[in-house]
Amino acid sequence: MSEKQVVSRHGSLMVYQDLLVATLPLLAMAVFLYGPRPALLWLAAVVTANLCDQLVALLRHRPFDPLEFSNESFGAMLVLLLPASVSYYVVIVSVAVAVLVGKEAFGGLGCYPFHPTAVGYAVAAVSWPEQVFSFPQPGTWLPVVNAGSAGLMQSASYTLKNGGTPRIDTLNLMLGNYAGPMGATAVVILVACALLLAVRRRIQWDAALPFLAACFAIAWLFPRMGRVGLALPWVKAPVRLASVGYELCSGTILYTGIFMLSDPAILPRHRAARVAFGLTLGVVSMLYRYYGSYETGVCFAMILVGSFASAFDRLHLRWLDRKEALNQ
Repeated sequence: MSEKQVVSRHGSLMVYQDLLVATLPLLAMAVFLYGPRPALLWLAAVVTANLCDQLVALLRHRPFDPLEFSNESFGAMLVLLLPASVSYYVVIVSVAVAVLVGKEAFGGLGCYPFHPTAVGYAVAAVSWPEQVFSFPQPGTWLPVVNAGSAGLMQSASYTLKNGGTPRIDTLNLMLGNYAGPMGATAVVILVACALLLAVRRRIQWDAALPFLAACFAIAWLFPRMGRVGLALPWVKAPVRLASVGYELCSGTILYTGIFMLSDPAILPRHRAARVAFGLTLGVVSMLYRYYGSYETGVCFAMILVGSFASAFDRLHLRWLDRKEALNQ
């Protein structure tokens, strides 16, 4: 391996270390809201991911790399998308699927076409929807072993999907003090994580910003609350603004833009193609939220749009070739 390849691989591995570290503030907030159970779920996810990595190394007769934390970061990101009341076996199975199917089945690090976390979450959502989409009320101290007896409720995303209006004030929305995924609700902590990753130059802004902008635009133009209907964009602006706040902050959209889109392996190589990728992902994610079977559809959109990441690059190169031909 050349010196350039070694430096590139080292930089790639550091991305996943930083993503793993960035999950810790969200985990700390979840422990504050629900007790020690989120920490045990996080630990189960990380250990499962590590064991899967060692198993693959054994089966492929290659040395195990203890400094390669991509699997652990995928597991940590996945468990924070789930409720604090989810069963341990759901975490273990979904993380194993994320690593073995979402990553290793396609060739390992950097070879997967869509984010392994999205694959694991999709399997959990389809297989155990009653657990994935039912959430405990923040402030409920959950039992460590069996949280099935805890009072569970639906999320703000479920309320929006069924035509209702969530009753969450701005302060609780910022602090994550409402029912939802244990790591994707606290906007203040998510912003802090984004600043950390930005300082480390891990966030792929050319994909994340178009993604968030597309989600913002659709939530503003076609709000699901207030019965705005087809009206001019400035009509009922306060209702539209509230809709944007709920759509971007109460589900997994902000979490996806910060964490999942920070993995360069799933993105096109060229900047213009990444912008198109982010815009497309935002539109498809909102379509899933509005019309999909599940209240949270970002991970399903990641799988669908991720399948066409290389196509965005090819279209960009064709456009450059045509532009060059016209200028000659």
